[in-house]
Amino acid sequence: MDPGNNTQISEFLLMGLSEKPEVQVLIFGLFLSMYLIVVFGNLLIILAVSSDSHLHTPMYFFLSNLSLIDICSTSTTIPKMLWNIQTQSKVISYEGCITQMYFYILFGGLDDILLSVMAYDRFMAICHPLHYMVIMNPQLCRLLVLVSWIMSAMYSLLHSLMVLRLSFCPDMEITHFFCELTQMVQLSSSDNFLNNMVMCLAAVLLGVGPFAGILYSYSKIVSCIHKISSAQGKYKAFSTCASHLLVVSLFYCTVLGVYLSSAVTHSSHSSAVASVLYTVVMPMLNPFIYSLRNKDMKRALKRFYLMPGIKWPIILGVDEVLLIA
Repeated sequence: MDPGNNTQISEFLLMGLSEKPEVQVLIFGLFLSMYLIVVFGNLLIILAVSSDSHLHTPMYFFLSNLSLIDICSTSTTIPKMLWNIQTQSKVISYEGCITQMYFYILFGGLDDILLSVMAYDRFMAICHPLHYMVIMNPQLCRLLVLVSWIMSAMYSLLHSLMVLRLSFCPDMEITHFFCELTQMVQLSSSDNFLNNMVMCLAAVLLGVGPFAGILYSYSKIVSCIHKISSAQGKYKAFSTCASHLLVVSLFYCTVLGVYLSSAVTHSSHSSAVASVLYTVVMPMLNPFIYSLRNKDMKRALKRFYLMPGIKWPIILGVDEVLLIA
């Protein structure tokens, strides 16, 4: 087949997590519940940060963006899965599959880069507290988020264009609940060597790069905390980055677990089940991690709950989100 000749394929079949009707009913209820928790939990974080002037700081600005990304990421995959279960259909169009894959990679890359940006923010807050607000000014914070979006969009566009050059047979079955990049490449009927090379190189650049930045930031943070003489000072410094460190650990552990399970078992179904951890479970846990371990966030949520009126936030490009109370 000629590369790029995709006229013979108009749709794919998403096989999901199970074909048993009784299991599908359980999956529908479980994933619908988790999706609602993700949306409302992260939306509460966004609204609380927007409505409370005490949280108009760089750290919470990045957190509100992370919550927005988590909502968008799960909305890319879960609604289509729920719709297919409800309608007893496995079909997703070729265009819909490419679009889903693009946005899933986009928001996944944003998650990775933004976690690195948040680590840099914690490094500046702990290691350079006197210059923190001067360095982490509103313009720099907006620029960091904008650069994150641009890098992730280019990363996602590269993979999508590489998949567009591949050919697929009709009625191609994807053993997953969404159009996952690796499976798309493996299922192609044309030569995918170049795609695999690009995936490896891109994974090194966008995967290892942010992770190395996080390791560097936290190595400096640990060094600075070690120099603090009082135990109370050490605890206070560590508590400011504990939630982020927990989220980073869960993120990379789940992603690593998915790829290790896929490499060991060589089973697409096992990979699909394992991917639930970072596609749904992680975005669902983030609001709990950042709210239950954070007194300021708890107070903000209480104030927001008692507010007579609610103002909807705009996450990007608004100066007020970054003003310091």
